[in-house]
Amino acid sequence: MTSLFDVTDNDDILALQPRLTDEDAGVRRIALIDLADLEEPDGLLWLVDRLAHDSAEEVRAEAARLLEAWEDEPVVEALCQALTDHSPAVQAAAAQSLSLLKSEAAGRVILPWTGHADIGVRIAAFRALRELRFPQAAPAALLALDDHDANVRREAVGVLGWLKQLDALPALARLASDDPDTDVRRAATGALGLASDAQVLPALRQALQDQAWQVREEAATTLGKVGHADAGAALVEALGDDYWQVRLRATRSLGRLRYAPALDALIETLGHRISNLRKEAALALGELNERGAIAPLLAAQDDGDPEVRKAVRIALSQLQ
Repeated sequence: MTSLFDVTDNDDILALQPRLTDEDAGVRRIALIDLADLEEPDGLLWLVDRLAHDSAEEVRAEAARLLEAWEDEPVVEALCQALTDHSPAVQAAAAQSLSLLKSEAAGRVILPWTGHADIGVRIAAFRALRELRFPQAAPAALLALDDHDANVRREAVGVLGWLKQLDALPALARLASDDPDTDVRRAATGALGLASDAQVLPALRQALQDQAWQVREEAATTLGKVGHADAGAALVEALGDDYWQVRLRATRSLGRLRYAPALDALIETLGHRISNLRKEAALALGELNERGAIAPLLAAQDDGDPEVRKAVRIALSQLQ
């Protein structure tokens, strides 16, 4: 073990040797922190070694956390290897450190791990690649949309969304409509916001009818982002959803689309018992640029919620 210290003549590192090799895991862990604080490249050798070989999971996990600031390829490879550690704490620390990396070189090291047999490793690898926005990850992410594990599929959707992979839209539309997992359908629905044409509208309209309100909420939001007036009728229908969260996003999207046929439905929403909905309805009415919205907005000037009153003033300033 002590042979690793033969490669350095750094007095500060050598002074830590007794504590770094102490029998007590707690002492070794604190010594690792002190070693990392030195920010000396020679210290990396010991951090990487302890990540792989220390007998105590608390020390290995600490090493994984401390390596988050280093993007050298051997360090990234060591963190990837740590994803297979038998300790969940070490796996989690390694995954977190990988997710903080920013270099393209790190992406090249992480990418092969997306095909690992272990589900947790695949999840962590795709999560790290999502944060990196590593273009070469797109083919692997497309393949992973058919992974048998829902969490892997969700992370793969995230990678494609961040990379704005337009050629993935058909596959994402399929997941938004048919995936058995709610979180995957929701993520895929949100990723359809990459589109700038009407090709995704059928999938988004179907998502507005999803059994899970979280998916319907995401669909209402995404329809506003896509920005096609053809989405307006479905969004008006969504104003009658059983969940106010879906209604709120539909209201906001109707304003974003400036969908004039929604006037009456938005006026009705202006009287909803939930103040957040009233606020969004007021703002949306201001975006419509319809004179018919002025009278109901004037009537709402004395709303009991100050945020609603503020939204009403903004809307009236747009219309008058």
